[in-house]
Amino acid sequence: MVRRRRPGDVALSPRAAMTVVRSATSADAGMLAELRWEFRSARQPPVETHDAFVKRCAAWMRSELTTPHAWRAWVAVDEGAIIGQVWLNALEKIPNPIGEAERHAYLSNLYVKPSERGGTGTRLLETALAWAREHGVDRVVLWPSPRSVTLYLKHGFTHGGDVMELRVEKDFSSSSR
Repeated sequence: MVRRRRPGDVALSPRAAMTVVRSATSADAGMLAELRWEFRSARQPPVETHDAFVKRCAAWMRSELTTPHAWRAWVAVDEGAIIGQVWLNALEKIPNPIGEAERHAYLSNLYVKPSERGGTGTRLLETALAWAREHGVDRVVLWPSPRSVTLYLKHGFTHGGDVMELRVEKDFSSSSR
């Protein structure tokens, strides 16, 4: 999708402008799982080993990317290497007889390798949001990292709304994953 830059948009670095953004495939699952490990384990200590996580995550991602599911993913590729990703889960509400939107999406795992930033995250986000618009999504929700809040605000996201949340406690020390 090509669009005109708006005031306040992130200026793309020359490298980010040359990066290819494409739909992820099941063949990407191993690298996407590695990036997921890099992203999440940098935020807090992991509860499983690198190898166990990557194996488990890659299997999940491969399944999601192989068969039609609610999840979609896009990758940023620079010189043949995947340097970033974003995932979007389309959520449908139960049909409603009133004029209320029935399609939402959950955006997750927007991550670009730190050495490759400079607009690549913006390109990934814009790609996911374009898909959401094209597919009748009314609302996109996410849980931002502190570092990403500014990016989301620049793209029209707001804090608050009418969503309520309940954190269900889970014992992550068990092997019931």
